[in-house]
Amino acid sequence: MPKIISIHEYVLKPEVDAHQFEHALCIAQERGLFHLPGLVAYHFVKGIKGMRQGHYTAIWIYESREAWEAVWGAVEYPRRKHEYPASWQVWEDDILAPLLTQAPDTITFTAYEELPYMGR
Repeated sequence: MPKIISIHEYVLKPEVDAHQFEHALCIAQERGLFHLPGLVAYHFVKGIKGMRQGHYTAIWIYESREAWEAVWGAVEYPRRKHEYPASWQVWEDDILAPLLTQAPDTITFTAYEELPYMGR
């Protein structure tokens, strides 16, 4: 079954340094805020070359479209912020929001569906 890979691009406020952001990621992880149904992996990365050099991105990998939709709603009918999992609301509102130039729910993101291919 194809996975869903969601890419979230973060832009930090000018006064927020890398240490503050990376420390916030550790706190969120220690608190278990990324334990979402169907989320099989996640990665936080920092651009080293190109348009997003020096900027942070999160890569969220869900086991299937069905699992992703169970958390976030169908593509045509996304869940509203108040319907997000409680842990995600803490992540966005308490930890991420103070660090970003914009509200976490308005960041640039794209959700991708994995293409099935031969040789897997």
